[in-house]
Amino acid sequence: MPAPYPVPMLDADTLDTGPDSPRAITLLLVDDHPVVRKGTRELLEGEADLHVVGEAGSGEEAILRARELGPDVILMDVSMPGMNGIEATRAIKAEQPGVGVLVLTSYDDDAYVFALLEAGAAGYLLKNASEDDLLGAVRAVAAGESALHPSVARKVLERFSANTTPTPPEDDLSPRELEVLRVAATGRTNKEIARDLDISPRTVQVHLANIFSKLGVGSRTEAVLFGIKRGWIDPKMV
Repeated sequence: MPAPYPVPMLDADTLDTGPDSPRAITLLLVDDHPVVRKGTRELLEGEADLHVVGEAGSGEEAILRARELGPDVILMDVSMPGMNGIEATRAIKAEQPGVGVLVLTSYDDDAYVFALLEAGAAGYLLKNASEDDLLGAVRAVAAGESALHPSVARKVLERFSANTTPTPPEDDLSPRELEVLRVAATGRTNKEIARDLDISPRTVQVHLANIFSKLGVGSRTEAVLFGIKRGWIDPKMV
């Protein structure tokens, strides 16, 4: 399946696996309520590894600010005047497939959940999540991982496990890529996947990038859902 946007294929066997220099995770806050943005900013900027680079009060503004600032992670509300979070997420991911979108909303309706995940969101949290859960989700999405509120995760598993269409994985992925995807589905971090498979974290990142490209998806969440729907991943593993 061709990707909807160009993603370069990388060679996992010819990598420089040295550690990258640590830097703060840059964040864009998108919510039409200034009070919510203020409280979220104060929480995030209390962490040494997190840095809020901008805010937006609408979907249209979010697209412009994302283009201007190039954040690592966008915290996206759903219901906003004008363009909503679904449309904004779809537009941003089309322009910047590498940015992580973490939805932070009061809504857990099926229509919102699946529309946002299909638009490319890597995480979906409800606003009643704890501070620790929010901070953990931000870091997970920045690392290319998934972050779903438990009630959202249940909805996703129920939907996709009931609508599987088994197809041979070798038509799409190499054996190693399938192995990485299956371990990723268990919720392990890139470092944990690397340890389990005896490869470097950087090699895990490259395998995931190639998986995304081959499957035409933009996040780990989408890749796992794709695997469940195709029957490559047992939903009980997730």
